[in-house]
Amino acid sequence: MIRFWLALLLLSPWLLWQAKRTRATTPRLPEAGGAPSGQSGEAGPALRLLVVGESTAAGVGVGDHQQGLAAHLAAQLSRRHGRTVLWRTVGVNGIRAAALIGQLPRVPETDVVIISLGVNDTTGLTRRRGYRHALTELIAELRRDKAELPVYLLAVPPMQRFTALPRPLRDLLGWRARGLDQVQQELARALAGVHHLAYPPVEGKDLLAEDGYHPSEQGYAFIARTVANNINVP
Repeated sequence: MIRFWLALLLLSPWLLWQAKRTRATTPRLPEAGGAPSGQSGEAGPALRLLVVGESTAAGVGVGDHQQGLAAHLAAQLSRRHGRTVLWRTVGVNGIRAAALIGQLPRVPETDVVIISLGVNDTTGLTRRRGYRHALTELIAELRRDKAELPVYLLAVPPMQRFTALPRPLRDLLGWRARGLDQVQQELARALAGVHHLAYPPVEGKDLLAEDGYHPSEQGYAFIARTVANNINVP
């Protein structure tokens, strides 16, 4: 951690220039439109799925929530388990873990939750201790009415692979992202019913949106297939 802050200090003028240039030249994609909820399948007992988080939950990279992560994950779970899946997504583009707590509506009746966070806490240089505290509070809020609610933490994306970011900025952010993901792994080991999900390698033009940063519809479908393989349906 000391090495990170030393590197940040030494490279700060260059990194600041790279960050500003990247922000100026990268297309700013909107959140997905359409209803942030839906249904997949019409057989078997209903499974209620909730996805919360930052841009991936907000559907940045696609035009409609029906093309986003929650809808694709619901379709995968419905197909694999022969059940009706009622899905809902609550996402805010650019949000950090601590701020998301205040954005959550009254949590609806839910059977399983997927949390997708970490990129904005990485770029915002959130400390590991602060990130751990925010995630712990978020999980507690989600479990306010259901203490045993299964929670899955989708890994912080490996930002060193984000080719839309120049080097050394993306290498430094990748290092930082790994640190925050270690926090998520530690929480998964410490809290009963909390699980960590590896982040699939979303690479290649077909899997990325036009900004080269967020998933495309094919990218969200790819993530959903991988995630569905690792969820224990209650």
